[in-house]
Amino acid sequence: MHLIDTHTHLYSEKFNDDREERIQAAIKAGVSQFFMPNIDSTSIAGMKDLVQKYPNHCFAMMGLHPCSVGANVEEELELVERELKTGKFIAVGEIGMDLYWDKSFHKEQEMAFRKQIQWAKQLNLPIDIHCRDAFEEILAIMDEENDENMRGVFHCFTGTLEQARHILNYGGFKLGIGGVVTFKNSGLDKVVKELSLKDLVLETDSPYLAPTPFRGKRNESAYLLNVADKISDIFEVSVARVAEVTTKNALEIFQP
Repeated sequence: MHLIDTHTHLYSEKFNDDREERIQAAIKAGVSQFFMPNIDSTSIAGMKDLVQKYPNHCFAMMGLHPCSVGANVEEELELVERELKTGKFIAVGEIGMDLYWDKSFHKEQEMAFRKQIQWAKQLNLPIDIHCRDAFEEILAIMDEENDENMRGVFHCFTGTLEQARHILNYGGFKLGIGGVVTFKNSGLDKVVKELSLKDLVLETDSPYLAPTPFRGKRNESAYLLNVADKISDIFEVSVARVAEVTTKNALEIFQP
């Protein structure tokens, strides 16, 4: 069985004490590829180090996370653009908008999101989207930017069925499903059940959002199996079938 964790922050300092062990545990569990979104200028070196150490397992994206959009946004975006032009990346990400913590850089987040979508289209790369309390704003920008060159993954999807269908109607998108689908009262399982397995990719967002029964603890890529188990229950198919289809879906979007 071959699973892909399409969104993991393996370079996080939360793995500094046992990163090698956690990678090997995931590989032993059947999760053999790790797609890593960038955060900002502070995460690039650690991410690149993992790509160098594990060239067959770890693959990097390049982008500016909306929570890192601040007064120095232009400087951060210049670095992202330079990296995209000179490095090898499987996507532009993690990009998007987050109006949950701080709305003071709302306009700058919109600008950064739009600019990075445009870079992705120019470079024929998918985008990896972060959305928190910003569905309306994000979908408005995507509606304007949508064309045959825009494709990607809506990471950590937790929206409504209507929002899911809006995203899937762009034609080149999958929904990233992680630990939230295992949470008892999230309601995400009911939305997912109305979709098709071909619409989904699996992710952990580790070290965040650990699935049940590890909720509240540090997440890791091996726990992707718990997400796959839940998806198999929802669609009433085997975990092997979930792995087969979601891996194929991931490789349709990303080309590691």
